Amino acid sequence: METRTAFDSTVLDELDLADPVVHATQDLSEVWRYLRDEQPLYRHRETERGEGFWVITRRDDMATLYTDNVSFTSARGNMLDTLLAKNDSAVGRMLTVTDGPEHSALRAAIGKPFSPRALTAIVDSVRSGTRKLVQEATQRAECDFAVDVAAHVPLAAICDLFVVPDEDRRHLIGLTSGTLAAADGPPTAEGMWAARNDLLLYISQQVARRRGRSGDDVLSVLIDQEVAGRRLTHEEIIFNCYSIIIGGLETTRFAMVGGVHALAQNTDQWQLLRDGTVRTGSAVEEILRWTTPTLHSGRTATTDLLLFDQLIEEGDIVTMWNASANRDERAFAEPDRFVLARDPNKHLTFAHGPHYCMGAYLARAELSAMLEALRDSVSEIRMTGPARRVYSNFLSGYSTMPVQLVPAG
Repeated sequence: METRTAFDSTVLDELDLADPVVHATQDLSEVWRYLRDEQPLYRHRETERGEGFWVITRRDDMATLYTDNVSFTSARGNMLDTLLAKNDSAVGRMLTVTDGPEHSALRAAIGKPFSPRALTAIVDSVRSGTRKLVQEATQRAECDFAVDVAAHVPLAAICDLFVVPDEDRRHLIGLTSGTLAAADGPPTAEGMWAARNDLLLYISQQVARRRGRSGDDVLSVLIDQEVAGRRLTHEEIIFNCYSIIIGGLETTRFAMVGGVHALAQNTDQWQLLRDGTVRTGSAVEEILRWTTPTLHSGRTATTDLLLFDQLIEEGDIVTMWNASANRDERAFAEPDRFVLARDPNKHLTFAHGPHYCMGAYLARAELSAMLEALRDSVSEIRMTGPARRVYSNFLSGYSTMPVQLVPAG
């Protein structure tokens, strides 16, 4: 069972959404519900972490804002921490923190290796590898699903995308895990900075080794492709590799672990999946909605505008909380129920509009492979200890989750 406590919405003005401890230790469901109903545009107080910022919580409002990269820009940062610190060194050089023609040109170039056709061999490998991991886990009295299974599925896919040497693959998990979250307590600025630098250094070394070698993998595409009539700089290649690796590893891993946690807690839904009553595709979408691995996305207002009769001024930070949008009663029937057959299911887990997640197809394929392997090889999912959440204000998920996967038959 989780140890998070319900947050008292009567002390809303004391809330600090930038504090990783809040998200790890408190259930904010009532806060999100109150804000959606009473203050869909909420002005968050200034804290020691930085200036105040706007909080948007309704699903449809966020979908509209996600599509507007004129009034709200990502080109000054897209995460609360970097927006508050005003020190995102990747601004203008990484896909997720660019807008306009530069964003379109860069996305068109990077997106080629992420098309369904280009990913055929990787998806096939993911299916076979995931089935093997799950079958091995059923032979143990207990496994940590987060560490023993979920960490390795997106890792294999990302490493195949970048043609990472086999001897470096386990090392990559350690390099990514501390960049945006911490497992054992609140992350420190120094620790996260060191983790990011270590990963950036590793990527830089791989770029240097791969120059002059043609290929159709992501790294080769970034090195060889011309974007808007020019080659990407060394720093631009590094930053975009970093973004793809972090996005592909951490978020999918947290969705997998959270999905298995939900199946263990909702045995009726597990049985519907096992007996084929629920389609795998539908189950994947509900897991994505339910887990919402990316808590928020940030923007900066480029002009003064009125929203809900409140003035948002040019330069204001605006945050959109996916964690709230995916439980919005206006968009989802019984949003606090885990329902694998949910239809429609217009969640915002992959964002929306120009910045819709480029790796969405691969993430769905990985989750589908996990569900198929569990359905075919496991009869029962038993929690054998408490699942522990990561400490982060950007990512949401479990760093550890001990379970017994009882083999089918």
